[in-house]
Amino acid sequence: MRLTDAEKAMLDGRHGPAKARAMDLLVRYGEALDAERLVETKNVAGTMGSATPFMRAYAERGFDSVFSEFNLDSREVVETPPMEAATCQLISGIDMKNWQHQGVSRELVETQERSETFFASRGVNMMATCTPYQVGNVPVRDEHCAWMESSAVVYCNAVLGARTNTEGRESTGAASLTGRIPYWGYHCPEMRRATDLMRVRVPVEDMMEWGLLGYHVGEVVQDEVPALQGTGRAPELAWLKHFGAAASSSGGIEMYHVVGVTPEAPTLEAAFGGGTPRRVFDYGMDERRSAYEHLNSSARDHAVDFIMLGCPHVSAEQLLQVAALLDGKRVHENTSLWVHTPRDIRESAQSRVAADTIRRAGAMVMSDTCPAISRAMPQGTKVVATDSAKQAHYLPAITGVQTWFGSLDDCMEAATTGRWSGSLR
Repeated sequence: MRLTDAEKAMLDGRHGPAKARAMDLLVRYGEALDAERLVETKNVAGTMGSATPFMRAYAERGFDSVFSEFNLDSREVVETPPMEAATCQLISGIDMKNWQHQGVSRELVETQERSETFFASRGVNMMATCTPYQVGNVPVRDEHCAWMESSAVVYCNAVLGARTNTEGRESTGAASLTGRIPYWGYHCPEMRRATDLMRVRVPVEDMMEWGLLGYHVGEVVQDEVPALQGTGRAPELAWLKHFGAAASSSGGIEMYHVVGVTPEAPTLEAAFGGGTPRRVFDYGMDERRSAYEHLNSSARDHAVDFIMLGCPHVSAEQLLQVAALLDGKRVHENTSLWVHTPRDIRESAQSRVAADTIRRAGAMVMSDTCPAISRAMPQGTKVVATDSAKQAHYLPAITGVQTWFGSLDDCMEAATTGRWSGSLR
């Protein structure tokens, strides 16, 4: 790899041992990718600390030990310096206010508290969400980023027009100390062009429909770059958020275009960079039904134990919508409802009012985590309902529960009646 003088200085240890190990990791990583150089980044979203039973042994030796082992791939413990790039912590496994409802031990919570204090003192913003763009981390178009979390990455690339690959804990840790990441993949303009065309033949005018569309697109396109044509009126940001989460779950999509909507696709020609599609697909009624049936294939029992909302984490507007649907109602005595949102949204003045309404209905407003990350659900849960195609994809495989997928209205009805009656309308 070609390194600048500043990068060589970090690699040679002239800026301390931690940056030397970080640069060594990035060089090895870049060489494995056949990247010719690194690119500067001032925006990192990763995992800097996490309280799990496995990691507690490292945490007991100090959080320099955690960062060295898990973020720098270094068996030798080095002191963690301040972050060079603006860095935020993504979603973790513990809701720091509702940990008892998750069944988490006090010891793990205390470890997490110490972890957050340590990494915050090194310059990490503890956003603790899979949607950092909802709470202040909004990169500009063409900005080079180093982000983890599949649903965040695809939103960053497609909706915001910034540039990132799906990074890992190690590469984001190294990027946070060096302000560098390998220049390859979706950092390169030519890799961001559409490869496949998806012609949408049915209306997609709510979050459920965009989730179904995303799930189908991911299944057929896999890790290529689709361009969507014929989606109708401009989608809400929440719909694009769920579309990308679904597409990156059923496939490996990190970049997409919606013609006339997303910033790099003002026209179909622009989306393809003047080229032609390799493959052309149609999304119609048959494909819609197939996606719905696939997402509900694990579910049999209609008595629902648990309703999960907020994957990706709900926005302030979505939280208000849930509160309005629950106002004056009660969650069924045999059912639990958890609504997941970023901690900064939960603590905002308007959201606190909505959260109070949700709690009065007998539900929980959760932050920092989700069941797919924490593996935590109400005790005895066997049947789940969700409006998230991503959760419907992962929960049966991760936890073994039956999972129903449907609209927000379907989920609210299940929450108040204790039974699933959703269907594809």
